[in-house]
Amino acid sequence: MIKKCLCSGILGLSLLMGTGTAFAGADLMPFYLASQGAGDVAAKVTDTKAKLTAAGFEVVGEYSPYAGTTIIVVTNDKLKSNAAKSGDDDETFGGFGAAIRVGVTTVGGKVQVAYTNPVYMAHSYRMKDKLKSVEGQLKSAIGKAKAFGSEDGVEDEDLEDWHYMMGMPYFDEPEEVGKGSHAALVAKIEKNLAAKKAGASKVFRIDIPGKQQVLFGVALANGDGADKTVMGEIDKGALRHSAHLPYGLLVSKGIAYTLQGEYRIASSFPDLSMGQFMGISSAPKAIVQTMEAVAK
Repeated sequence: MIKKCLCSGILGLSLLMGTGTAFAGADLMPFYLASQGAGDVAAKVTDTKAKLTAAGFEVVGEYSPYAGTTIIVVTNDKLKSNAAKSGDDDETFGGFGAAIRVGVTTVGGKVQVAYTNPVYMAHSYRMKDKLKSVEGQLKSAIGKAKAFGSEDGVEDEDLEDWHYMMGMPYFDEPEEVGKGSHAALVAKIEKNLAAKKAGASKVFRIDIPGKQQVLFGVALANGDGADKTVMGEIDKGALRHSAHLPYGLLVSKGIAYTLQGEYRIASSFPDLSMGQFMGISSAPKAIVQTMEAVAK
């Protein structure tokens, strides 16, 4: 079957075998621009947090990975309950979808507020509920001016089994970076993040209700996988993908997982060119090594 896909970093027609990457029209994009205009990042962060809180979201974390950018991370009961019921005994990765990231970024003298598209995320992470109601809450709270992050978008059904190109990992192929009793492993990660081991620090923690599952948001400051290094190389468009950050570390039933960079980064940058991809080729391994240090 001939399908439109992202292979070798560009959109084109390719022959795919099996259920690989498939782009079949403009549908979903990874981010929404909420607003853009004059202002101050700090003031806009305060205003955005207040609006999100008033709309029923819980602010669980905030950090500035580099100058001119602040990330706000939120969750709510809908996101957590959906994470709890997503996945099964053999695929316990629903917790990755428990957070919405909101980026506040200065670009060209204007302040952009943009956030993860919850429906795109829900399909990418194979969630039970596709979070249209959460999309509506975010629109009401802070706006939804424009979808962005991919020139043509990705069809929702294709996101369920998406990868960057042939040979690259899928969502259900995360890296196992630590193992132990659930409580002990969570405590160890908390300790190591507090100590900023390997340059990693905690942005947020979300406990998934009714499950042995905890999602950590991890800021990466050192090496080839550092947030500033990766984003400085690939996040250069007019509308910034700041809400890609921070990286997730999921502890599920005593095993710590992180999504492989070739999937996690590319899902936020689905139109990444091969040149850009090669510019961060050492980042995925470096990120895994940092997460392993955090979980040891």
